[in-house]
Amino acid sequence: MIKSTVQSIQKLKQKLQIRKPWDNVIIFALNVLIAIPVFIILHQNLVDPNWYFQLDRVLLFIAILMVIQLILRLMRTVIIICIGLYLIALIFGSFSGKYGFKSVIEDYQYMIYSMSDSPNPQDVIISKLLPFPNKAKIINAVEFENPRVRDFALMATTKDFKNIRGFSNYRTTIQCFAVFKEINARWNYVSDPKGKDYIAKASESLRYFSGDCDDHSILMAACVKSIGGTPRLIHTGGHIYPEMLIGNKNDLETVNFLIKKVLFQEESKGNRIHYHIDERGQIWLNLDYTATYPGGPFMSEEILGALTL
Repeated sequence: MIKSTVQSIQKLKQKLQIRKPWDNVIIFALNVLIAIPVFIILHQNLVDPNWYFQLDRVLLFIAILMVIQLILRLMRTVIIICIGLYLIALIFGSFSGKYGFKSVIEDYQYMIYSMSDSPNPQDVIISKLLPFPNKAKIINAVEFENPRVRDFALMATTKDFKNIRGFSNYRTTIQCFAVFKEINARWNYVSDPKGKDYIAKASESLRYFSGDCDDHSILMAACVKSIGGTPRLIHTGGHIYPEMLIGNKNDLETVNFLIKKVLFQEESKGNRIHYHIDERGQIWLNLDYTATYPGGPFMSEEILGALTL
């Protein structure tokens, strides 16, 4: 009985094995992809002895490659199976218009770019690994190309702040603030059904401007994105809220003036602007339903996950 089981396992293992040298090529390619972020983390956190020609860093990278190569070779069969399943999932995602090969490449490039610029590159890895609740449902619900969503956003831009002059470089930002004003003025907080996390699509929330924090965030993100803004959603544990990219610190000075002296004078009077700075030094302004002006106080400042749209 045991002998036949072992033989069956060996036969299965032989069927799943990839012929040489392609198995080694796949393992080495995976090794390099893993070694680069590991090297960046160690490079930033280890003391630099300043050897000639950065030989210490060259040797560090070679050592990382050797260690990871050894680990991957020991787990070769399992890794090859996992890679195969992952490729199947990516093929399906590419054809279905969801998370596919292009998304993986963009995420990896962005991660490496962010890590190379960050004094704490491990934080970038952690933020990527942190789960975002209902991620797939939320992405599908942000219907920024839906005609009803865009029509509402266009209406908001003609209703508020249409005649602001002298800030042509910030026209999109001002128009997104008009969307913020219109949504938050109408929003009515309503809880999900008891025991169920209901995710409303943006076009659905337009009917009554009611729902919980994730419904508000989805609608805000969809409308902002539909007119050229860049939104992201922040997960804090028991709350999700939207933020909007406004640029760098120089842009923040102009946006701060716009909010406090031009667009939201009464709402922001005596208050400060609340924002987050990401690993690339970009500034994201709070657009939560609890805020009466862009950059209003956070309900919660912690970030457990960020979903850029």
